[in-house]
Amino acid sequence: MMSGKVFLVGSGPGDIGNLTMRAYQLLTQAEVLVYDALVDSQFLELVAETCLKLNVGKRGGQPSMKQADIDRLLVEQCQQGKQVVRLKSGDPFIFGRTTSEIQALKSVGCAYEVVPGLSSALAAPLFANIPLTDPVLSRGFTVVTAHEPDRLNWQALAQLDTLVILMGGKHLPLIVEQLHHQGKSEETPIAIIRWAGHPEQEIWSSTLSEILSLVNPQRLSPCVIVIGEVVRLRSFL
Repeated sequence: MMSGKVFLVGSGPGDIGNLTMRAYQLLTQAEVLVYDALVDSQFLELVAETCLKLNVGKRGGQPSMKQADIDRLLVEQCQQGKQVVRLKSGDPFIFGRTTSEIQALKSVGCAYEVVPGLSSALAAPLFANIPLTDPVLSRGFTVVTAHEPDRLNWQALAQLDTLVILMGGKHLPLIVEQLHHQGKSEETPIAIIRWAGHPEQEIWSSTLSEILSLVNPQRLSPCVIVIGEVVRLRSFL
């Protein structure tokens, strides 16, 4: 029996055009595919008909397999000698649970490899024609998750040139409130990119003072939020 191996693969955001060549190769050779809910259905067509396809969910507010069960699933399939692709949207190490999966694999001696993917934190602003850096407007950018907004240092975040927030759709009112409270100008530009890279991609651009009147926070997921003066360059670019 061939030795099993688990490949922790990033699919990038959106459609198949954002997939790396290495990820494409592994998908065509996979015997087991363990994938997240945000992974586009096009990727499922790349695997062989004999490949076992397992949807584990992992989307906020939707039914999902518990992380511990995913960890055990990967170990079980690997120990059966299978070539397993664990496919994640974006990049495996950007706010994913890849570390937990690696720990489970290492604890029993399973072979694994991490394959980078294009993160939505970088790609979504590009799809919206927003540069994250600019010689004048943005000397750098910071990426955070708003999955647990109360644990973020809003005082520090409010001082940054450009802020990229993942998993922040339903917490948009709190994000706006916290930035206002920490002295961020109400006229600071903000853009929200929903379903980045997908055919149904939507973009809203406004200011911190007006963005809530344009969107329904409960219906923004999955989205990437960009806050900073570089958002003004969107109309020019």
